[in-house]
Amino acid sequence: MYPEDLFQFVASIAPGTQQVWDCGTGNGQAVALAQHFNIVCASDPSAEQIAHAIPCEGVSYSVQPAESTNYRECSFDAVCVSQALHWFDFPVFFQETKRVLKTRGILGAWGYDWFRVTRAFDATFDKVIMQVIENDWAPQNAILWNGYKDVQIPFTPIKTPKFQIQVSWNLYQLLAYVHTWSSVRRCMARIGRSFFTHAEVALGLHWGSPESVREFIMPLYFLACRYTDTNAQS
Repeated sequence: MYPEDLFQFVASIAPGTQQVWDCGTGNGQAVALAQHFNIVCASDPSAEQIAHAIPCEGVSYSVQPAESTNYRECSFDAVCVSQALHWFDFPVFFQETKRVLKTRGILGAWGYDWFRVTRAFDATFDKVIMQVIENDWAPQNAILWNGYKDVQIPFTPIKTPKFQIQVSWNLYQLLAYVHTWSSVRRCMARIGRSFFTHAEVALGLHWGSPESVREFIMPLYFLACRYTDTNAQS
């Protein structure tokens, strides 16, 4: 789902392309990173996520927390974190990143923002989905929604281009995506599924045929920084 030019950019600013750590991989972008790095070490604290990860040549998966791994010191050209940085213990994770990165290695972290369809659809979505699940979000999500602006990374910042996710979905695919949100699942556990069934009907009025495909964009927040000798002394 993430744009190819994002992974190209990560590889272009890394000091080499021998090895990358895909931290908090879920079942996500490790395969895409394998197109640009020789070795991808992909970790996640969830054994369930790793059990469903996509097998790929050059990618090795392991169940490990971001803050404490068995990776060797100075072994990675890059550390990548997709849609997960806001869940980490920042000081401990950044120390672990310092330990495993090569000098001048880079840390890249990104996460996506809300999608937009049409004004009418968005207003209805806010009413029948967002307002209903408002209290079911974990507080860490606010760090992402603020564009990671409050995250103090102890490395040297790198200026980055803007990236965005472009998707083409029908209504069923969009709703399947929304159904994966942890806040939606918590809400269903709290009040039942009926609110989501009602939302499907209300949103369908603004979509037209549910099989019809619409294209829309999700902007990405993207941070990149470099680990240098100066950082090592801090």
